[in-house]
Amino acid sequence: MSAHSRPSVPFLDLVTPHVQLEDELVAAFRAGLRSGNFVGGAVLEEFEQQFARSCDTRYGVGVGSGTDALRFALMAAGIGAGDAVITVPNTFIATAEAISQAGALPVFVDVDESTYNLDPKKLASFLQRDCSYYAPTRTLVHERSGRRVAAIVPVHLYGQMADMDPILALAEQYGLHVIEDACQAHGAAYYSRQQGRWCKAGSMGMAAAFSFYPGKNLGACGEAGAVVTNHEPLANQARQLRDHGQSRKYHHQVEGYNGRMDSLQAAFLLVKLKHLEDWNERRREVAKDYHRLFESCSQIAVPQTNSWTRSVYHLYVVRVVERDRVQAELAAAGVGTGIHYPIPLHLQPAYAALGHQPGDFPITESAAPEILSLPMYPQLKLDAQEHVVETVMEALTRSRRPLATSTTVL
Repeated sequence: MSAHSRPSVPFLDLVTPHVQLEDELVAAFRAGLRSGNFVGGAVLEEFEQQFARSCDTRYGVGVGSGTDALRFALMAAGIGAGDAVITVPNTFIATAEAISQAGALPVFVDVDESTYNLDPKKLASFLQRDCSYYAPTRTLVHERSGRRVAAIVPVHLYGQMADMDPILALAEQYGLHVIEDACQAHGAAYYSRQQGRWCKAGSMGMAAAFSFYPGKNLGACGEAGAVVTNHEPLANQARQLRDHGQSRKYHHQVEGYNGRMDSLQAAFLLVKLKHLEDWNERRREVAKDYHRLFESCSQIAVPQTNSWTRSVYHLYVVRVVERDRVQAELAAAGVGTGIHYPIPLHLQPAYAALGHQPGDFPITESAAPEILSLPMYPQLKLDAQEHVVETVMEALTRSRRPLATSTTVL
């Protein structure tokens, strides 16, 4: 392919799917205009039911964002002031923000080097080494903060679920809630060896949070999110929290928030939900093509997916040396990329008060300067992928040092 004929490849294409669905989306918008019902109502309830069903859960609660969803799920589970909640440092700050805004303290455990999800072995070590357990009251105390450990928030990062069986077993052993951060995992699945079946993201913990930010696999035309759960009291509490603590109009059972989902966003999401499974399957095909195209390149670590997961490839994240230079060369060649995430949460100024230092979470820290998110979306064409891969491989021929990880799984 000559240089002048190479296509420009955006990191994300939010135009094509909306053009393809334009008639349906406009019809949904028109119906909303004619109903005059812009917050709550029948269209929101229908989306909540259909999305919950797609997650193999009984209840769905539409909210204003994924951050709202995680915060409300935690609060509805009874987590708040004086508690600590375990999560990972390799995630978007919204995960930790939701914990903090619920009144709890985020406590970090490092990730698995191959998947970048919560490492169950490190979690077990943390619970044994850094916490004290009082069996009569089933109370786990984080020694450093003196707080009760109340929950674990595994993040299903990049579209692949965390290894939930051992995480759930540890939670059961120590009396902890599990709230899934599934904001990047719409439609992902996990084969539970414990249950002997495939389980959908959002169905394994006490509750789960989803984001419908426009770039997600299932994205709104604006901000939106949802809590899903099989626990009716938690769902009811989340509904109150999203609507100023109301059980009915002007009857406030608790102090709540304004965290409602717009009805128009629910209508748009209903249109898109019908296509989610096909879009996810197409993402898997795109990932397979990337794997094949990178097969001869020993200087790149491509995403690893375990046999017990069905990733939905929200992102296609590779590891490369001299990442910033490679990213710049891709940009010069018309290839858009992203970095998810350049600064681990424990090293962010926002969490300086937690007292962490460089070296505290070595797997996350070794990945941060090498991870690079390549273009990934259902409409991505093979010739565009070939351009991406050729440009990456050309850039890597100029690299002079090895990867910090030896994990290269095709």
